[in-house]
Amino acid sequence: MSRLAQLPASLRTALNERRLLKVIAGLANFEAASVARVARAAAAGAADLIDVACDPELVRLAAAESGLPICVSAVDPELFPAAVAAGASMVEIGNYDSFYPQGRVFGAEEVLELTRRTRALLPHVSLSVTVPHTLALHQQEQLALELVAAGADLIQTEGGTSARPYSAGVQGLIEKAAPTLAAAHAISRAVAVPVLCASGLSAVTLPLAQAAGAAGVGVGSAVNRLNDELAMVAVVRSLREALVAVQPVQVGERAS
Repeated sequence: MSRLAQLPASLRTALNERRLLKVIAGLANFEAASVARVARAAAAGAADLIDVACDPELVRLAAAESGLPICVSAVDPELFPAAVAAGASMVEIGNYDSFYPQGRVFGAEEVLELTRRTRALLPHVSLSVTVPHTLALHQQEQLALELVAAGADLIQTEGGTSARPYSAGVQGLIEKAAPTLAAAHAISRAVAVPVLCASGLSAVTLPLAQAAGAAGVGVGSAVNRLNDELAMVAVVRSLREALVAVQPVQVGERAS
């Protein structure tokens, strides 16, 4: 049985139908009140998964507030086991958006090493790995192949921080999402694992992510930057409505 087959049934179904919606509280967001708001809004808006910083207390908090499966994100593999023990369903290396303003860039070899260390620590836990958008597209594709060989069960794309939209309205939203959509298109055709498209997405561009080959999407700042919980719920619902079930990819039948 593959590691993905051990995920909660709701996540397997969402991945199979290529409509998984992950709401991201933030890799660097350790504020309990903020994470609780995001968790409640994600549940009320019918998201499938919540991504929180890698802290056992936040895992328990988000699970209690939402009842949804929890993913934890970090760039330190040694943090993952405690979060899994606290109830996290899966772990993720990345995404790296919060590090770029600090001048911190992740190279291919570093991400590969983080993946190997994580897999050694957690051989039976589903692992998602973000491919840095700072790499050229052909390098992202090659790294994705190497990550899967090293034990990644899902690949996540990014790119919102590198986008430079110059238009307003819908066209600007599409321009904002272009880097991560391009990565999803290239990588989904190169690897035999689900690809999650994240960073810079909106309700306008979620269907484009699906069309590019993504099995799921991750949305963070569109939700977690809001202070009003009702507004957060409305955004999550709009994201949910933008995703429709498409051709199944039979998640759980791949080799581990």
